[in-house]
Amino acid sequence: MTTLVMAAHGARSPEWDAVLADLAGRVRRTRPKTPARLAFLELSDPPLERVLAEVAGPVVVVPLLLAGGYHVHIDLPEVIARVRPDAVVAGPLGPHPLLTEVLARRLAAAGLRPRDAVILGAAGSSDPAALAAVRAAARLLSVRLSRPVTAAFASSGRPGIDEAVAAIKEGPAPRTVVASYLLAPGLFHTRLAESGADVVSAPLGVDDDLARLVWHRYDEARQGSSRSSRTMASAASGRDGSESAPVKIS
Repeated sequence: MTTLVMAAHGARSPEWDAVLADLAGRVRRTRPKTPARLAFLELSDPPLERVLAEVAGPVVVVPLLLAGGYHVHIDLPEVIARVRPDAVVAGPLGPHPLLTEVLARRLAAAGLRPRDAVILGAAGSSDPAALAAVRAAARLLSVRLSRPVTAAFASSGRPGIDEAVAAIKEGPAPRTVVASYLLAPGLFHTRLAESGADVVSAPLGVDDDLARLVWHRYDEARQGSSRSSRTMASAASGRDGSESAPVKIS
């Protein structure tokens, strides 16, 4: 049996930890016969290194991360190359239509109106590919909502969330609504909430579609059908000494 290990970032917020634990529970209930563990790259417990050392047999690691960046390309390869170089690793969760559906539901619950301007608010990264992935997610949401959607970032990346909100408020839209492209409440969601937007949706949180997406990435990795699936030994060697490696954002 191939064990699923969900590798999340980690946070100092008990609320964030609780949401991730609930999401992992939803993932396990979706396929109760497949062993599934939750682990963290930093801050939260249990650490990924310990969980990987405890798992016997084949393992697939699914990053509970919405885009690539430092944690996908640096942190994760370093841990897995050291502890479980045999592990197969899926790509990050986004962009994907299942995430788009969760975002649309969160916006509907927040009271999205037909003439509202929408911003997809993400954490951000120093990795241009990670920023491009968020912009791709914004395009998917734009098609789903049949209106323009601007990608903006709470940390590294342009435009910043405050800048994007200020720019839209100068336009004709009666309200500015931010779709929180985050898994759980925490520092970055607080920054979205303090951006000056009229409405900020809840984070993605615990959702059946999100659980389905985790298993979809797991299946892709097992079958070797995704270009983003690879052993971490090769991923780590491909990044060693790279001058374009992203800077850590925490």
